[in-house]
Amino acid sequence: MSEPGFTRTSALGESEREALILAHLPLLQHIVGRLAIDLPGRIDRDDLFGFGMIGLVEAADAFEPARGLKFSTFAFPRIRGAILDELRRMDFLPRGRRERVRDLDRAVRTLEQKLGAPPTPEELAAHLGCSLDEIDEVLASARSAGIVSLEDGPSEELFGLLADPKSDDPVGSAEFEELKELLVRAISGLPEAERTVITLYYAEGLLLKEIGELMGVTESRASQVHSRALYRLNRELRSVIGAP
Repeated sequence: MSEPGFTRTSALGESEREALILAHLPLLQHIVGRLAIDLPGRIDRDDLFGFGMIGLVEAADAFEPARGLKFSTFAFPRIRGAILDELRRMDFLPRGRRERVRDLDRAVRTLEQKLGAPPTPEELAAHLGCSLDEIDEVLASARSAGIVSLEDGPSEELFGLLADPKSDDPVGSAEFEELKELLVRAISGLPEAERTVITLYYAEGLLLKEIGELMGVTESRASQVHSRALYRLNRELRSVIGAP
């Protein structure tokens, strides 16, 4: 699987290296399936698989078994990083979507100043004169831009409302346990479709494609509902504990 003219530094033999790469193709597939990125039509999941394969091969070349680290642990950030690096290089988010993200960003800040709390997706739709489905699309684009760290992506305020809720304290701490309890209550209060996506994604560990198939929608639509649900959860947490 080595390429002509490519010098590698792997501590593994060629057959060991190839076996390691083949054995971890499911890990690559899992990372691609769990990466909640709203892709334009010119890029599909097969492209992400190809980008991630570069990271997987580079991980196999740099892996040193003697250090005692599991290869999956070593490879995970390199695979994910290779995908995000390539998306960033391609400047994958079309100009029209960027402009809509900026419009949404301004609307969130304007309404938060007026209401004293982040607006609901429904309030955003009313303010911008569009449908809730259109808000879902822009929220997904904003989350994608934030994940990939595009220069003109969403503000920290908006991306904070779209990030995975987390505690800086370690598992078992009082803050962590409080956050879990708050999340359980917040998730139970989500609309049914959003609650289903969040439960299947985080509790069951399903891929977005699998979630879409179970719900009878596309993977892209599942990603949009996922973004809207995260927005609602973070909005609820912020109102209760002032989470940044």
